[in-house]
Amino acid sequence: MSRNAADMDDDTLAHPRQTSVLFGHATAEHALLDAYRSGRIPHAWLIGGPPGIGKATLAFRMARFVLAHPDPAAPAVHAAATLAVAPDHRVAGMIAAQSHPDLLVLERTFSDTGKLRTVIRVDDARKVASFLGATAGLGGWRVVIVDAVDDLNAESANALLKGLEEPPARTLFLLVSHAPGSVLPTIRSRCHRMLLRALAPDAVAKALKAATGEEPDPAIVAASEGSVSRALSLSEGPAFKLRKQTTDLLAQLPAIDMRDLHALADGIAVADARVFDIVMDSVNDWLSARLSDCVHDKDGAARVAGIWSDLNAAAREIDTYNLDRKPLIFRTFGRLADAVRG
Repeated sequence: MSRNAADMDDDTLAHPRQTSVLFGHATAEHALLDAYRSGRIPHAWLIGGPPGIGKATLAFRMARFVLAHPDPAAPAVHAAATLAVAPDHRVAGMIAAQSHPDLLVLERTFSDTGKLRTVIRVDDARKVASFLGATAGLGGWRVVIVDAVDDLNAESANALLKGLEEPPARTLFLLVSHAPGSVLPTIRSRCHRMLLRALAPDAVAKALKAATGEEPDPAIVAASEGSVSRALSLSEGPAFKLRKQTTDLLAQLPAIDMRDLHALADGIAVADARVFDIVMDSVNDWLSARLSDCVHDKDGAARVAGIWSDLNAAAREIDTYNLDRKPLIFRTFGRLADAVRG
């Protein structure tokens, strides 16, 4: 679990609207291209998969292509091998500048205090109705990208659903999701589902080199679990060291070396929010593995699920209210040790 994860969360990465290169996912890209030039493309796609693997990049890449080539039967569309649009193309420039009249992007925005909101506001989701009710500004398609649909609350989800139910002709919805199984059934049922897998190590390495201009550390690539944004976070400052400290402590459970635990807690206390997320990701990965081991033990599974729920609720409170993280680290390892003991 990565509470703040999104394909564009890492400051080192350009926003997907500005990204012209897609690493991996060639099969998914070709599926979108083939569906478009068939002339019978589904009006809504739910693009799911782990955070940081390029889902939003693919969504913007598709939007760029459709808006640059509004006629699916055009020779250029049928000759295309990928969804690539040249960075100097007029459409690419307008999308990068957030000025294309036929593209609406729903994403979390910043509040007046400068803090990133935890949900997509209903006021933003209601823009879908007016966007679809107007004539396409450039006479082609209208595209709506939601990054991510997981960030909709009940009200904003209902506002989006109205647009999904009866969209006008030449409308395309591209919904990004980090947990597609948790998307409301009413939304999920109206979308053609596309599941992207974590990137292969070579794709992560290429993306890292493109982002940083340096040869990536193989250890960071291996620890990225197929996520470019995770790899970038791991490569910054104390993140990789703290993650290793966490995994070492997890491997020792139920024994706990209190000196190592204090060192981890002290490091996390002064780290930024992304590093805290990475440590909690490691804990959740460990819990997920324990849950898999409890497939025939209902009581054990319920115990592990309860720990997962409680710890992540506490982590969200720490994020929201900027609380001290050290007590949570001590409580986390105490409860994990109890889980191992049974």
